[in-house]
Amino acid sequence: MGGGASPLICTEGLTRYFGTRPAVVELTMEVRAGEVLGLLGPNGAGKTTTVRMLAGLLAPSAGEAVVAGHSVTKEPSKVRPNVGVVPENPGFYKRLTARQNLRFFAELYGVRDPHRIAETLALVGLAPRADEPVATLSKGLRQRLALARALIHDPPVLLLDEPTSGLDPEAAKEVRELLAELSLAHRAILLCTHNLSEAERLCHRIAVLKTKLIALGSPSELKERLFGRRVVVTLANPRPELPSALGFPFVRGASLDGNKLFVAVEEPERHNPLLVRRLVELGAEILYVTEEERTLEEVYLELVEGGNAA
Repeated sequence: MGGGASPLICTEGLTRYFGTRPAVVELTMEVRAGEVLGLLGPNGAGKTTTVRMLAGLLAPSAGEAVVAGHSVTKEPSKVRPNVGVVPENPGFYKRLTARQNLRFFAELYGVRDPHRIAETLALVGLAPRADEPVATLSKGLRQRLALARALIHDPPVLLLDEPTSGLDPEAAKEVRELLAELSLAHRAILLCTHNLSEAERLCHRIAVLKTKLIALGSPSELKERLFGRRVVVTLANPRPELPSALGFPFVRGASLDGNKLFVAVEEPERHNPLLVRRLVELGAEILYVTEEERTLEEVYLELVEGGNAA
């Protein structure tokens, strides 16, 4: 993602109530061209409501969103042609073939070029199965058709709600690879998913939603904000006095667990040589030095269950 890329999705205080129940409250964020932003949160957190508002299908109760240069509150009819949506449970005419379904939806968007239909089917890997009834296609192939439907009018913005839900590992991998390619085409992609490893692989940044936005940043930024950085030193001869004997200003804490010494430091790349030298001086026999790897799952659970914000 280029640093100078322009935002194709921009929300400011976006809010939606259903009666008195808040679904989304004061959501402010942006998604730039060439970026995949993962929208994470528990069921009922407001992810699907956010997608529907950004697609111009649901009016906000308050706030504003601008999608591909158009206001969702003032000109939703101009938003819709600029957005491709993959809902969690896409519906098709099952007696019709994949090609016939795509032709029907292409006409709804004013796309009448038969070459575009063929190109889009090829893009999602459906060309060999294009003339088979949708009823005979696997769920993975139907999900590819849902992506084709979202792409048929070549929109700059894609809104994807659980695009790999229920797919087998091979089909999910193929869909993820396609999404990675699509982001390179300078589209803005908002990806709602419960698959945290998928989000970590695909997304440039992560937004964690729990009615309100509680965190926004790259996976590495969120990990560092919540947990800091820790060096793990595996020792052949662990001794209880080592944690308190380090004595550097950049060491923010140290603890021993079995034969592993955990040291919280500000900049491991810069401080590790000093740390290793000091440990050797103290008589430590070092087997390995690595940086502790936190997962996006740990970040997510800390944010959603721990009530912390990052």
